[in-house]
Amino acid sequence: MTGPGEQLTLAGLPAPRARRRPRATTGPVEAAEREPVARVAIDLPPAHLDRTFEYLVPAALADSAVPGTRVKVRFGAQDVDGYVLERVEEAEHDGALAPLRKVVSTEPVLTPAVIRLARAVADRYAGTLADVLRLAVPLRHARVEAEDTGVEPVPLEMPVRPSASAWVDYRGGAAFLQHLGSGGSPRAVWTALPGTGELSWPLAVAQAVAATVLGGRGALVVVPDARDVDRVCAALTEVGLGAWSRGTRGGVVRLMADDGPAARYRAFLAARRGLASVVVGTRASAFAPVADLGLVVCWDDGDSLHAEPRSPYPHVREVLALRADLEGAALLLASHTRTVEAQVLVESGWARQVVADRAQVRARTPRVQALTAVELAREGAAAAARLPAPAWRVLRDAMESGPVLVQVPRAGYVPAVACGRCRTVARCGTCHGPLGLDRADGTPTCRWCGRLATGWRCAECGAGALRSVRVGSERTAEELGRAFPQVPVRVSGARAAGGVLAGVPDSPALVVSTPGAEPVAPGGYAAAVLLDAAVATAGTSLRASEDALRRWMAAAALVRPIGEGGQVVLVGDAAPRPTQALVRWDPVGFAARELAERTELALPPAVRTVTVRGPRDAVGAVLDRLVLPEGADVLGPVPVDGEAGRSPVQGLEPDVQALVRAPRGAGAALARTVAASLAVRSAHREGGTVRVQVDAPEPV
Repeated sequence: MTGPGEQLTLAGLPAPRARRRPRATTGPVEAAEREPVARVAIDLPPAHLDRTFEYLVPAALADSAVPGTRVKVRFGAQDVDGYVLERVEEAEHDGALAPLRKVVSTEPVLTPAVIRLARAVADRYAGTLADVLRLAVPLRHARVEAEDTGVEPVPLEMPVRPSASAWVDYRGGAAFLQHLGSGGSPRAVWTALPGTGELSWPLAVAQAVAATVLGGRGALVVVPDARDVDRVCAALTEVGLGAWSRGTRGGVVRLMADDGPAARYRAFLAARRGLASVVVGTRASAFAPVADLGLVVCWDDGDSLHAEPRSPYPHVREVLALRADLEGAALLLASHTRTVEAQVLVESGWARQVVADRAQVRARTPRVQALTAVELAREGAAAAARLPAPAWRVLRDAMESGPVLVQVPRAGYVPAVACGRCRTVARCGTCHGPLGLDRADGTPTCRWCGRLATGWRCAECGAGALRSVRVGSERTAEELGRAFPQVPVRVSGARAAGGVLAGVPDSPALVVSTPGAEPVAPGGYAAAVLLDAAVATAGTSLRASEDALRRWMAAAALVRPIGEGGQVVLVGDAAPRPTQALVRWDPVGFAARELAERTELALPPAVRTVTVRGPRDAVGAVLDRLVLPEGADVLGPVPVDGEAGRSPVQGLEPDVQALVRAPRGAGAALARTVAASLAVRSAHREGGTVRVQVDAPEPV
């Protein structure tokens, strides 16, 4: 007879392998005299492990295992990384505690404020603390930790020059700076006007930071990309806030992954040790451990680079808003336009708007003209040209006084082609992806699998001729170069030969750029032509019009004001609402109308949403466990469109997606029930890959 708990083996099957027993600690472990219990956050992804675990602090590690340090602990049969969150006198666990295995580094990389923020972000996005800490803390660099150890830092001589020159044109601008300087915590949504020099947005941000530093507090500025980091740092130098250097105290550090592991970790430690008072960086710097934080700034919160692509997919705007609340800091959301999410903060009273009067708007902005089919009717057949005569004349005349910007919504040469006879979109014979051309004499190439479509024939009519459907920046630059042979043509973009240009001189030139890659001209562009406007607002995306207006205004803001002859020409039949908002330079009115419409239709951000995507059975299991708050509902699940990714594997059912939405006031309850369902899924090891995203930028 078998004993209780014995696992029987069926005939013909191999016996189960014996489990490897964990290594036992040799001999008794002497506990630390004071606070012998460490609460540790382990670095493991399963959702059901998203809690703290208690470990015994050995006497040998009593001085080094301080809150915020990295440690190694035994969990199950493996050694895992973790962070000491706190030390306490008594454990909540009744049984014996396993001891800490090792203190990886005596450097406390987590502050209590960052721990609270990381927990709040995890709860906000139904994620885990471990996932957020991976975003918040850069990888360790041992050599950098050893730098300047034991050396007393020398205070930097920083002649900070207080000024509000860049804020005088805005209602409430000077009061905002005064509030910062006196130690206050105002929350503002600032709609910036175009301007260079003393009127530029980087200088305005620098003056706000300077007011905060003069008030004895630190500041954090988060921008979309490295070019903006450079511009803000240059403006900070202009107001007297220089760069921090090793062995000193005070100044500004850049916190960017592009700078490399050592430079990034050095900047992180400078902020953590209180040596640098200002941090300027990109997305991950939103968690930077700035001492005595007084101001957080997010520039251009509508830029997609502010949305984290890794779980739990937090957005910089929401992270900084949470941080401002938790640490009592001021918040500045700044952009040339206004996102609908920022409009929610204004209309709810959580933040105040800082805007200019209409007289200042008219004086600081260029003249904007929209060349739609109605305006071009008198041009006859020439109205169908991609660059109609009125736009061509603007290019010709403006180049006499400086550079001219041409914005093209798509990169490359000819991103998409179609049959020259029946106009059917040309597709790859292997994966059915769209075909495109990389140069005039090139062979059509699949944009999905990269195969060359030699000898292509249309599946509909059998013709072999191709015509362009979409024209990219490279082809546009080639055509403009032929039209203006005496003028230099520069191309700026991620796929361009010269990459993204930071700036161009004020001399006459044609600058062809994709959205977001526009270089800065010191004196401003003489004119800007925004091509293919209809492409920018096409599609079913909820944010198509909002994103189009943001890209157009970002380019138009680089143009000289109307008093200096600045002109902007929008070419194409785009959606009427963003077109009129650009012509009137009214991003605030556009955001207000968008929010009113979405509120009526129960669309985000008027409601909180959760998207659940994966195999039908797995998605159904997650949804079935949800305890929905009052007013919440579930839309779907529906099959995911095949164009959103690769074609489904033959014989397998395609993924499905469901949308759960709830009133804004029930957002926290919705996130909690989603997190609880995911924890059950993790504990039960349910099959399939499920992606869950709270408040996705594009939920439908």
